[in-house]
Amino acid sequence: MDFGRLITAMATPFDADGAIDWEATGRLIDHLIEVQQNDSIVISGTTGESPTLTEQEKESLFRFAVERAGGRAKIIAGTGSNDTAHTIHLTQVAENCGVDGILLVTPYYNKPNQEGLFQHYKAVAQSTSLPIMLYNVPSRTGITMTAATTLRLAEIPNIVATKDCAPLDQLTEIACQAPEHFRVYSGDDSAALPAIAVGAYGIVSVASHIVGSKMKKMINAYLNGEVSTAAQLHAECLPIFKGLFDYPSPAPVKYALALNGLPVGGVRLPLVALTDEEGEYLRQLV
Repeated sequence: MDFGRLITAMATPFDADGAIDWEATGRLIDHLIEVQQNDSIVISGTTGESPTLTEQEKESLFRFAVERAGGRAKIIAGTGSNDTAHTIHLTQVAENCGVDGILLVTPYYNKPNQEGLFQHYKAVAQSTSLPIMLYNVPSRTGITMTAATTLRLAEIPNIVATKDCAPLDQLTEIACQAPEHFRVYSGDDSAALPAIAVGAYGIVSVASHIVGSKMKKMINAYLNGEVSTAAQLHAECLPIFKGLFDYPSPAPVKYALALNGLPVGGVRLPLVALTDEEGEYLRQLV
């Protein structure tokens, strides 16, 4: 399974009452594919506010996204949790919805050791025929999956990739030692180009809602040996990469989408919308 080089972790549009706005969701999927040139889209990831989506909402989003994308981009379902049994259940629900792959965050809060992480992912992988992308994001989960554990998991046939927010040295170690079928994706927009330079395959991005087409040009320029062009494009995007995370995500990217004529509503508590002052700062960037 090739998820491509550019993947967006998609925000979930809400209406004024806080319910999923299906019309806006369709427009956003089209925008990510047609305008921002994404190869795949993650549904119900962190940026999609997965902690506040109900299971029924997630299932509905998976089905809707598969139908709307219509094969124009791969749909990756975020089904990870800190409960292995529930993760397996939601993964099987997503598979029945026709998604192309699964994104599994490391189990948060209960803080398993490395063997626990391995057994968790192994159990989920054995429960599905879908390709799985691991997701290591220590700043959110309170736990780090080591390079050694990632490489051990990479030997399981349907574990095909990792989205890793660890330091560049860990990405380098994984990229250099992983089996040929296993691909590394940076989970940090600011590190996308450096990560690709040390062997990563692509990026799972938030900024690609706004500057995806430029990021695609950056990646292609580097791969074509146009390093200075890639570096220039990275520099142009860097203020947006950073600005979208100066406040709790996805409030900034939702604000930025509205500024770009694609309103997707607010965020669900415990997240809150940007203040006017915070919004003005973001307005200057996008």
